Amino acid sequence: MADGSSIDKIYHPYVQALEQEIEYRSRYQKDSNDNLDGQQRHLLGFGRSFSDRVFGEIYLEGSNDSGESFSIDVIEVEAKIQLTEQGEYDSDWGILFELEREKSDNNWEASSTLIALHEWTDWIVTTNFGLIYEWGSRIDNEWETSFSTQFRYRYKQTLEPSIEIYFSEDSKGIGPVLSGTFRLGGRRKLMWESGLILGVNSNTPDESWKFNIEYEF
Repeated sequence: MADGSSIDKIYHPYVQALEQEIEYRSRYQKDSNDNLDGQQRHLLGFGRSFSDRVFGEIYLEGSNDSGESFSIDVIEVEAKIQLTEQGEYDSDWGILFELEREKSDNNWEASSTLIALHEWTDWIVTTNFGLIYEWGSRIDNEWETSFSTQFRYRYKQTLEPSIEIYFSEDSKGIGPVLSGTFRLGGRRKLMWESGLILGVNSNTPDESWKFNIEYEF
């Protein structure tokens, strides 16, 4: 909500029982338009599963939109529900609910996202379909939709290349992403993701660099 961009994280549908995680996500924009150039967004979150089907997470978000100084101004909560067992159907399904509040302007955003994942040989295709409603004192009350998809190749566990596509009212982009998982023993895992999404219209930054890291325990 802070910058209107849908370029962020593509969610998978799975929930693990007894899972806990600490997550950090960041995005940095480069653009010929000064209003978009140099914007940063950082999220720090903690999440845990409440069953083998339900996972919740809370985030603090900071940004420096439109040349302003960096500030932590957004709080977000989300709940993910795994709808089907892995491999039960041709695709695996989940749904994500999010509620976000921007404190300084008292703006709100609520969204629901349908998650689908399909495996085909060494490829994994994950798609997120989002329905979003925004309201508040300084924004128009409106509905929006979003679509994002990831085509990931299972090269090896620590390094998996992919292509991601983002499409929404405010942003349209495509680009390469690398990700991987390091198993640290027991339930502990370190997962990383880094990529460059290139804007394909004038409202989207020319370059959106993103970096995500999660520690599960």
